[in-house]
Amino acid sequence: MKILYAAAEMVPFAKVGGLADVAGALTEQLARAGHDVHALLPVYPSVRKHWDGIAPKKVAELRIALGTETHRGTLHQATLAESGVKLLLIEYDPFFDRPNPYVDPETGSDWPDNAQRFAFLSHAVLAACEALDLSPDVVHLNDYQVGLVALLLRSGRPPRVLREAATLYSIHNMGYQGIFPLDEKPAAPGKKRGPAADPPNGRLADLVASLGLPSGLSHPGGPLEFHHRLNYMKAGLVSADLISTVSPTYAREIQTPELGFGLDGVLRERGDRLVGILNGIDDAYWNPATDALIPHNYGPSDFRGKRENKTRLLEASHLPPDLGVPLIGMIGRLVDQKGLDLFERIADAFLKKNEVRVVVLGSGMPRYEELMSQLAKNHPERFAVRLGFDEPLAHLIEAGSDFFLMPSRYEPCGLNQMYSMRYGSVPIVRATGGLADTVSEFRPGAGTGTGFVFEEYTAEALQGAMDRALAAFGKTRAFKSLVTRIMRLDFSWGKARGEYEQAYQRAIRLRRKELGLPGKGSLEVDPARHGQ
Repeated sequence: MKILYAAAEMVPFAKVGGLADVAGALTEQLARAGHDVHALLPVYPSVRKHWDGIAPKKVAELRIALGTETHRGTLHQATLAESGVKLLLIEYDPFFDRPNPYVDPETGSDWPDNAQRFAFLSHAVLAACEALDLSPDVVHLNDYQVGLVALLLRSGRPPRVLREAATLYSIHNMGYQGIFPLDEKPAAPGKKRGPAADPPNGRLADLVASLGLPSGLSHPGGPLEFHHRLNYMKAGLVSADLISTVSPTYAREIQTPELGFGLDGVLRERGDRLVGILNGIDDAYWNPATDALIPHNYGPSDFRGKRENKTRLLEASHLPPDLGVPLIGMIGRLVDQKGLDLFERIADAFLKKNEVRVVVLGSGMPRYEELMSQLAKNHPERFAVRLGFDEPLAHLIEAGSDFFLMPSRYEPCGLNQMYSMRYGSVPIVRATGGLADTVSEFRPGAGTGTGFVFEEYTAEALQGAMDRALAAFGKTRAFKSLVTRIMRLDFSWGKARGEYEQAYQRAIRLRRKELGLPGKGSLEVDPARHGQ
C-alpha cells in the first residue's frame, strides 16, 4: 500500500511523548514490510540537528492561505537509508522554529497561535501531496495537530490526488484535543491574542475563516464546534473513515464520560468504526542485551549485568549502594494523569516505613517537581530525582531498577511498562488502558502474572500494590522466576503492524464504498516479512 503518515513529532527528530516513538517505529516497520511509506512532520530546531545526516532536498514551495494571510513554507524530502521511509519535512520558521512543538517553555502554556500553526500543518499535508503528485491509498493522521486533514478531505475541495484517499485517525491521548476558545481573536504568528467583542457565532465564523476552512463549517454543532469552541480532535473523529486508539481497553474507556473528555458521545456514535491496537516497542533499541546506553548488557539467563547496572544507577543517583534493598524507578511527565496525586499522599510515609530506594526522572507541573525535590531533600538516603529528560539515564533506570512505578489515572497505552518488563524491572501499575492490557497481577503460588496491579484510583490501593511488590522482592526464587519470565515476553511491533495493515485495508474499503468505487484486491502479505 501507499501510506502517508502525518504527525507533529517522530523519533529521532522530535519527541514530546509516546506519539513520537510510535511514529518512528511504525513507519519503519511498515516500510520494511514492503509498503511505500511517506512520513510528514514539521521542521523544528531538533529536526535541523539531523539535517546533515538525512540530506533532505528542497522539492517545492507551499503557499498556504489562512484567512487573508498567505504563508509561504518549504517542502523538503529525504529518504531514511535503513528503513526506506520517505520523509516529507514542512519548513516554516514563523510557526515551527520553536524550542517545544506545543508549549512555550517560559510560561508552561500552549503557544498562543497553536490554532493557526496546526491549521497550517493540516493544509500543508494536502499541499505537499499535490506538489509531489502523491496519491496515497490511506492517510494515517495522528492526534489533534493534523485532525483538520480528515475534515478538509471530507468537507473541502481536496486535491485530485487525494480524492480517493482513505483516512485513519489515531488517538494517542484524549486529554489533548486541540480546543481553541472563541473569546479571543486568532493570533498572528508569534503574537498574543486579544479579547474579541463579536457575538459567539460571529466569532466562530471569523475563526473558521482565519484557518482557511470552508464557511459551512462554522455552524454550532458542526464537526468543528465544541461548546462554543473549536476542537481539532473532534474534526478528525467525525470526518475520518476509521478511528483507532492505542490499546483495546482504552478504546472502551474513551467511550465513557470519565475518560472521553467530552467526546464520549461522538465516539459512541462512531463506535463501529473505532478499533484499539496495542502499541509495540522498538525491541532493537530497547534491548538490554545490546543497548549501547547502559554500562552492562545482560539477558534473562544472566542477571550479572543487571546487578552491575543497579550499582551504577545508585552511584549516579547518590544513593547508598546496597543491592539487597529494592529499587523503584519512575520515568515520565510529572502531571496529574500519571497518578502523582496518589503518590503524593503516600510517599513520605512509605519512605519512612520501608527500606527502599526510589529514582525519578521527569518534568512537568511545578507542584510535582516541587514534591519530588522535597522528597529528595527529606529522604536523601532513599529518594533521588533528576528533573528534565536524559535518554541514557532513562535506559539506566530501566536496566538498574527492580520495579517500575506507573500509577496512572489513565494511560492510553503506555510504553514504559513494556520497556521495563523487557529490562527485568517489574511494573507496579493501575489497571487502566494499555496498562491493563499488558500487566497482570503476580501470583507466586501459581507462577503467573507479570507485575503488581491495583484497580481503584485511591492512595490505599496504590499502597497495597507497592506493599505486595516489596514482599515479593524478599522471596528470592519466586521473584527471579518472575523477572526471567517478563524479560522473555514479546512486545515487538510485528503484531501491531499487522493490525494496522488490516485497519488500512478496512478504511480503504469504507472509503471506496462511500465513493461508489469498486473494491481493491486484498493486501498480499509476505509471511517471511511477518516472521511466520
